[in-house]
Amino acid sequence: MKIAPPTCEKCFEDYKEALDELQEVVRLYHTASHDPKMQKRVIRTFELTHELALKTISEFFRKQGRSAAFSGSRDATVEAFNEELIDDGKGWLDMIIERIKFNPLYPEDYQREFADGISKKYIRLLENFERKLTKKLD
Repeated sequence: MKIAPPTCEKCFEDYKEALDELQEVVRLYHTASHDPKMQKRVIRTFELTHELALKTISEFFRKQGRSAAFSGSRDATVEAFNEELIDDGKGWLDMIIERIKFNPLYPEDYQREFADGISKKYIRLLENFERKLTKKLD
């Protein structure tokens, strides 16, 4: 039996729940004196939220009848910027680069810098996406 893909609205609901969790984790992170365990939690929650944003973008285009077959997160981000789902294309591309740059296998201690970037910059971009898509879906 073939399972139908989730709707754009369902993906967006999942995204909003993940964003709520990310906002809470970031608040805790700021009060936890940048504890390494909290840094990991911020990063994991951010990665889930970002993945759900990309899935929501893909489903938004599928709902419009447009091809959602992007070759990667950069293509989806560029299309979302062109469609005005996101307002800072460079910031979103920076998010992708930072995710690529942060890899637990690298010996460089990059965790704190990445968690700080999430809590100061990237969360705002994700919140703006929620606001813009809410308007588009209404």
